[in-house]
Amino acid sequence: MNITDAELVLRLRNSDVSAFDSLYTSYHQAVYRNILKLVKDVAVAEDILQEVFARLWEKRREIQAEQSVGGWLFVISFNLSVSWMRKKLKEQALHKNLLDLGPEDHLMLDRKNMDEEQYNLLEQAIAQLSPKKRTIVTRCKLEGKTYDEVASELNISRNTVKEHLSAAMIKLNDYILRNGDHKYIVLFLFFFTHHNSSN
Repeated sequence: MNITDAELVLRLRNSDVSAFDSLYTSYHQAVYRNILKLVKDVAVAEDILQEVFARLWEKRREIQAEQSVGGWLFVISFNLSVSWMRKKLKEQALHKNLLDLGPEDHLMLDRKNMDEEQYNLLEQAIAQLSPKKRTIVTRCKLEGKTYDEVASELNISRNTVKEHLSAAMIKLNDYILRNGDHKYIVLFLFFFTHHNSSN
């Protein structure tokens, strides 16, 4: 039986460990690739991956069944990766007696709101797309599937998938640039546009 993410989220909210395991199996490879694209360190990426799924378990009762689990994991993994990169840059700057990046520390104080703002922005941007483009973006970008896999699932050509995705990304970028005011928005766009580029 093919169990949907929504069903798994409902079970997860009730602390069903098997539902958590199913979501981990479905998403951990895509999430790991996303993290590695940013941090470029296998050991660090593995640590952040574990923290992402620890957050999923900790926040299980806050996630709604109608939400995209892939989108939620994407945003959490992005923000944890950025936090690690900022910490590394700060350590390097201090080591070289360069400027301390301290003034930006206030950005880390409201982590929960930042996660939610970015997640909601991503969800809103995807919602503006046509059903087919929305499906292709979700499967290619959030679920980490290849063009060939999505083409097979939707019974269309690989080139059609690529064209739909390209057009969708232009619309998403435009929407996020017009509606996003977060300091990390440019990096967020870069990550969302360029990750999973191995297709």
